[in-house]
Amino acid sequence: MSVTGFIHQDIDTRRFSFEVLPPLKGTGTGKLFADIDKLREFDPAYINITTHHSEFVYKELANGQFERHRIRRRPGTVAIAAAIQQKYGIPVQPHVICSGATIEDIEYELLDLQFLGISDLLLLRGDKAKEDSRFVVTPGGHAHTTDLIQQVVRFNEGFFADGTPIKNPGKPFDYGVACYPEKHEEAPNLEMDMQYLKEKQDLGAQYAVTQLFYDNDKFFAFVEKARAMGITIPIIPGIKPFAKLSQLTVVPKTFHCDIPEPLAREIVKCKTDEDAKQLGIEWTTAQCRELYDHGIHNIHFYTVSAVDSVCEVVKELNKR
Repeated sequence: MSVTGFIHQDIDTRRFSFEVLPPLKGTGTGKLFADIDKLREFDPAYINITTHHSEFVYKELANGQFERHRIRRRPGTVAIAAAIQQKYGIPVQPHVICSGATIEDIEYELLDLQFLGISDLLLLRGDKAKEDSRFVVTPGGHAHTTDLIQQVVRFNEGFFADGTPIKNPGKPFDYGVACYPEKHEEAPNLEMDMQYLKEKQDLGAQYAVTQLFYDNDKFFAFVEKARAMGITIPIIPGIKPFAKLSQLTVVPKTFHCDIPEPLAREIVKCKTDEDAKQLGIEWTTAQCRELYDHGIHNIHFYTVSAVDSVCEVVKELNKR
């Protein structure tokens, strides 16, 4: 079944999905597949694969000067998606992003995915380049996710970006988008941010996956407000277990989400990262149980540096 099929299936079955990163350039797929091996025994609905902007690095020359090069540290999203699909037979959902890509780059990516029989996408603007203070549009690229959606819609309708008809259109793509219960970092307020989500839905987005959060009340309030605005697509909670003491300050800064006061109070009592990891497992398990009890059937896990914690959480959830 497709990712969209799982998400829209109207049955009371609790499922989970998870996100993985392509391996760092030159490191191979061993660790990635080992992580997937740990999680696949729990029958995930699908696996989501991230895409990353290239970045500048500086290489020292023999004369002591430095030369700037642009590289992609984690290439291979399309290839990794195909490898996972072939090796495990689990539905895959690669990210397609505006950041660092031209319209032509995206078009070739869509063609490659179509050739591989991959038809589920997560469409995102993507993060700014590390060297930039704000998001900068790639020359010949898109500024917003809504622009990217329109390109995919035209592709699905049988037209390339320049208006040329596609002689043999393949299977249309299904796609979801991101949303932010505590608003996107660049949005002036939550209401305007949610209006952008409504626009994505009206253009054809079939579901939305949230940025990670630790406070279910904020998620429930977000969903309630979304429904009042006419946003009817499924909204899937994105969850990541707290795993290290340093994340008490890093997570709010990096992901622009609050650590709830009750969780923060317990974190500061932890003496070691292992203490923090166990606390994170307990908090996330309780968080997921509450989401399930409120009728949420699909939960999406962010697994970076948290694969073992996610495994423990899912084991606990399966006991009920």
